[in-house]
Amino acid sequence: MTTSPVGAIEKLTGQLDDKNTVQYQLPLAAINEDSTAQSIALNSLIGKKITLNFHGNIACKHCGKTTKKSYSQGFCYPCMTKLAQCDMCIMKPETCHHHLGTCREPQWGKQHCMVEHYVYLSNTSALKVGITRHTQIPTRWVDQGATQALLIFKVSSRLHSGLIETALAEFVSDKTNWRVMLKGANEAIDLKAQAAKLIPKIKQRLAEITLTYGDAAVQQLEEDVVEINYPVSKYLTKITSFNFDKMPIVSGILLGIKGQYLIFEQGVINMRKFTSYQITVEY
Repeated sequence: MTTSPVGAIEKLTGQLDDKNTVQYQLPLAAINEDSTAQSIALNSLIGKKITLNFHGNIACKHCGKTTKKSYSQGFCYPCMTKLAQCDMCIMKPETCHHHLGTCREPQWGKQHCMVEHYVYLSNTSALKVGITRHTQIPTRWVDQGATQALLIFKVSSRLHSGLIETALAEFVSDKTNWRVMLKGANEAIDLKAQAAKLIPKIKQRLAEITLTYGDAAVQQLEEDVVEINYPVSKYLTKITSFNFDKMPIVSGILLGIKGQYLIFEQGVINMRKFTSYQITVEY
């Protein structure tokens, strides 16, 4: 049995191998100057018992101060209220206000929002529309547990992607039902056929965006569908969610990983939700 040093949870990372199966790692950030960051490979632990032990400490991942409660996945309350990455426009990109000069951190916004974004269709719990920065492909799809994904538009900023997403969301969901996503592999969807049906429905919105921001603001794409496989030996028929705030020790046989969830025999835990929680891992 190996016990890791205490580390602060960071969201699961994953890379696609030559079979398009996600190879997952659990990163644990250093908690002080005397500790070191670590990363635990998870795929090899499927079928084995692992124990996650929360030590009761949470430190803001931005300023490092201790916080009794984590906000916006790993921040203290003051940082949550002042950082651009915690602003409501991150959740609702169509409300981006960088161009109005009111961004909390204009330079951060320039680097992360005023850059190329993509609008995509994916198969998570069902057909879904979403957006992502060019640097987050295929990470965004993996984080959401998508089994298929198709890029349909490239745009010049986060605002433009949000405007297209909200238009498409009138016809298809922009959210994932995580419980359904965790109950098994979805039936395949013909994403190209769905795109061919949906895009004509937002013709007016696309025309408005190009009229306002120029023809270069939106580019329709012709891409191949990306298929993604997840390392899961068995799916649960009933989903129970573990919570470190109520249960500091989560232990059991690891059945698999999908999205940001570790799947145990008795339930699941969303590791991203508990970013900055300090834990040890026994495996």
